[in-house]
Amino acid sequence: MIRSELLAKLRQANPHLSALAAEKALDTILDEIAETLSQGHRVELRGFGSFFSKVRVARVGRNPRTGEPVEVPPKRHMHFRASRQLLERLNCLTAPD
Repeated sequence: MIRSELLAKLRQANPHLSALAAEKALDTILDEIAETLSQGHRVELRGFGSFFSKVRVARVGRNPRTGEPVEVPPKRHMHFRASRQLLERLNCLTAPD
């Protein structure tokens, strides 16, 4: 699902919202998640999962072409852990249609 499809579903589920209000609500939610993650905090959406970041330590890598050592600085990367409810929905025992 892409962003425009998500907006369409949001408007369909909430017909009282204008297109501008639905887009502003979605932007606010996504911006807040991104801001919280950038500060190093965890975001948990009950029934869906949690987003969190981890730090990769600095290390010495190698340039694959020359074999020369290259300093790789520390970086943060994002992880997602699905909730039990989401995993159960994904792995339900019923056969697909």
